[in-house]
Amino acid sequence: MGDADSEAGPQVSGSPIEFRLDPSSGVPTYLQLVQQVEHALRLGYLATGDQLPKIRDVVASLAINPNTVFKAYRELETKGLAAGRPGQGTFIEATLSQVTLPELAGLRRTLLAWLATADTAGLDEDGMVALFTSVLRDFREGRPVADHRLGRRRGAADNKRKGVA
Repeated sequence: MGDADSEAGPQVSGSPIEFRLDPSSGVPTYLQLVQQVEHALRLGYLATGDQLPKIRDVVASLAINPNTVFKAYRELETKGLAAGRPGQGTFIEATLSQVTLPELAGLRRTLLAWLATADTAGLDEDGMVALFTSVLRDFREGRPVADHRLGRRRGAADNKRKGVA
């Protein structure tokens, strides 16, 4: 997100975050910006006191309407995560829960291994996102994280005969 090896070009205004857009995501542009700030807060890339890129810099680097950036920053202010300072810019005011760096590094390695396995199994990026999202939803809703949906698709008739829903 502001790494030196970033693909999206140079950082602007000295902010530790660099925004990227995915026009094919279906997520409104302003929400993509909000989500990126929230993710950066959760991962420890942004901290209280850090400055977000100036609106004019975001507009220049992403070629988007200034009102879009303003709307994103206003949403961050509404959530209590950022605050504008007249003549200075927008600054992070609060943080979101984070994991410690050693835990984060281990989780990242595990996730990379999972992604490699999913890629080998033939899943493309959309398939990986769909699978992860489905399992995350089941996990959050307290449902067993199992292959119950896959089994239902393949053997729905067999399951009904056996009395399995």
